[in-house]
Amino acid sequence: MLINLTNHPLEKWDQEQKKEAKKIFGQIIDMPFPDIDPAGDEQYIENLSNDYLHKILACNPQAVHIQGEFTFTYRILNLLREHNIKCIASTTSRIMSENEDGTRTYKFKFVRFREYC
Repeated sequence: MLINLTNHPLEKWDQEQKKEAKKIFGQIIDMPFPDIDPAGDEQYIENLSNDYLHKILACNPQAVHIQGEFTFTYRILNLLREHNIKCIASTTSRIMSENEDGTRTYKFKFVRFREYC
């Protein structure tokens, strides 16, 4: 089972990403990424990370798909690795098109899952 701890719920994933995740992990569960207070200090991040660690461990996942605010992501990654839980991210190719008004539109195409190392 894979926990999706991102701001991108499963319902918004493209078909290739869903197919690959289900092939590798079977079940996928969304766990919304927390709204990180930018004024929070290091202890705030530590406490929040520990709260999420307990929520994640209760689900007994094979892996956690995690992408988001850097300091929280870094801390929860380290905690999860201490519990031998694989952490992965999605890789994408970015396709840019320039509009007539000079603005740019970006589309992201899923390529693969990559384990944090």
